This record gives sequence, C-alpha cells and structure tokens, in this order.
Amino acid sequence: MEYHLRIEKGLRGVIADTSTICYCDPQKQSLLYRGYSIQDLVQHASYEEVVWLLLHRELPKIHELSLFKERLNDYAKLTPSIRMTLEAVPPTPNLMDVLRSCCSLLGHLEPEDLESDPYVAPERLLGSLFSMLLYWYHFHAENRKIDLNFENFSFAEHLLKLILGIKPDSDLIDCLNTSLILYAEHEFSTSTFVVRCIASTQSDIYSAICGGIGALRGPLHGGANEEAFHLIQQFSSTSEVKNSIQKMLSQNKKIMGFGHRRFTQDPRTPLIKQWALKLGIKKEDQHMLAIAETIEKTMLEEKNLYPNVDFYTALAYHFIGIPSHLFTPLFALARIAGWSAHLMEQRRQNVLIRPESLYTGHLGLQWKDLNKR
Repeated sequence: MEYHLRIEKGLRGVIADTSTICYCDPQKQSLLYRGYSIQDLVQHASYEEVVWLLLHRELPKIHELSLFKERLNDYAKLTPSIRMTLEAVPPTPNLMDVLRSCCSLLGHLEPEDLESDPYVAPERLLGSLFSMLLYWYHFHAENRKIDLNFENFSFAEHLLKLILGIKPDSDLIDCLNTSLILYAEHEFSTSTFVVRCIASTQSDIYSAICGGIGALRGPLHGGANEEAFHLIQQFSSTSEVKNSIQKMLSQNKKIMGFGHRRFTQDPRTPLIKQWALKLGIKKEDQHMLAIAETIEKTMLEEKNLYPNVDFYTALAYHFIGIPSHLFTPLFALARIAGWSAHLMEQRRQNVLIRPESLYTGHLGLQWKDLNKR
C-alpha cells in the first residue's frame, strides 16, 4: 500500500478549529486569555474574575463579580442528598476517580437544562465540585463531616480552608490563586479537546467534563505535577541529582515537569516559581528548592529542556501544605473554567468532530474455518 498523506502523530501542528479563548504564541513565548496576558491576570485578578472572563468573554463589573461569588458560595454548601451519597462512595487511591464520580453524581442529581441559562451548569460545577471532593476526602480520611457553611471567602481561600483546616495566611491564598489562574485554561490541550469532542455530539456538560477529568488524570497531562513532586522528593541531596537524571535519560525515562508541546519556555513557569521560592524560604526549606533547581539545571544541560508550569507548582503546593494526591485534582478544579468556556464555544459553532484514520493493516485475508486455524 502506498501512502501520500502526511500523518501527524498526536495531531502535532494540526489546527482543529478556531477559538477566541486562549492564544499560545510560541514565537513570543506568551500566553493570553481572551487577549489578556497571564502576567497581568496573575498580578491583578482573582481566579473568579478569570473564570468570568473565560465564560463571558469580558471582565466582570463589580456587581457581576459580587453576585457570581455569592452563587458559587451557595453551590458549595451541597444538598443533604449529595452529602449522603458522598459518604457512601468508597475510598480509592486516586482522587481523580472520586472527582470524576462527583461530576457524574452532580449530573444525575442536578442535570443540565439546555433550555435555561447556559451559565448555571458551569457555575454549579465550579462551586460544587471542590466541596464534594473535600467533603468526601475528610469523611474517609478523618471520619469527619466538614462544615460547608462558608463566609464570603475567595475561591482560593475556600479551597485552602477545607484542605488545611485553618484560615490560611495571605501568601498561601495568593499563591494558590496564582496557580488556579495559570491552570484555568490552555488552548486545545488534550483534556480540552476531549471536552470539545464530547460537546460536539450535543451531549451534556457533565459528560463532557467527566471526559476532561479522565484525560487529565494521566501522568502525561494533569498528573505531571504529582509525578514532578515525587521526582524532587526522591533525592536526599543535590549531589545525587545529576548522575541520577543522566541515568534516567539514558534509560529513556521521561522526566516529568519538563518540556512543553507549544512552548520552548513555558511563560507560566516563572510566575509560579517565584511563589515556590518565596514559600520555600519562608518555611526555611532551602533543601528542596536546591534539589529542584539542580534538576532544572541538569535538564537544561542534558536535554535543553526547561521546566513547565507543573514542576514548580508541585513544589509550591508542597510548601502550602497540600498533600501530593490533591495536586492533580486541584489542576482539574481550576481547568473546569477553561473546559466550560470551550464547551460553550463549541456549542455556538458546532460541527461534529470526527477525524479520519489511515488504515495500515492487512487487506484481502481469506477466512479460515475454526478447525484449520
């Protein structure tokens, strides 16, 4: 068989559709959400403002933001039926499985009404899923039913209060707010493309977000932050790093947290790295910082690869006090904003996504009876 078509494994470089949500510019190594640089958004915006921007295509006014936060707070309280069901969900080593189940449960108990306000379901997901996950987490880890009657906190503060069990200080809140913004959206990433594929069939938002969560679960996507932390954690001193990394590379092992499909240098990395450095110094943990920077230096020397956002986010989350098995679920919770924006955009200009494959198997095989095989 002769083939004259160009095959791009992994769809590298293939443009699947147009979008006004996110612009990755490999030439300038820049990233824009709805035209705003992530540097400006991290410096000036709350995560809630970025969510509104992604969903509504413009920054919120004061009253819009206030009402939006109130709605998220209301959704975060959870109904008694949801709490009872969460208590019956069994323990599992991977919290992404729980998050996927939470999304499916929410779709069953509070299904999307496509004839009503299109923002209700995305807001319910944003407000409810983190409460659902952490209610389940504390119930099974500590046999404790946590209080979900929130004050008027920010999204980042709510998350940290539920995770840490105490009112966090401003540095921890600002660090998490930064990471949520950086994880909120990233063009046609694998999980986002999955969401758009499911949306293109005219399925509901909960099915689409479940698909996104499933795609993000893998270590080559969202799971990279957890794997990056385990890499850093395995070294007891900087002197071990170079030889160990060289050995891993010689064995063709992937060093998690390095390299990026779209960027040579991920523009998000410096924004979260400065928080990792600040919190590490504040906690007087120079040891892990030194190991991380030695890994970074070694990877640049050996492979000319720079760390992506996952590498230093893992370290920042550790310094905040977040358990490593919550790293990827936090990524997913942040990305619900981008997934929802893409789902809505797909619905506005929908065409069923159905690519073709190039067959490379056998042709014309002759049938053999069972007793002659």
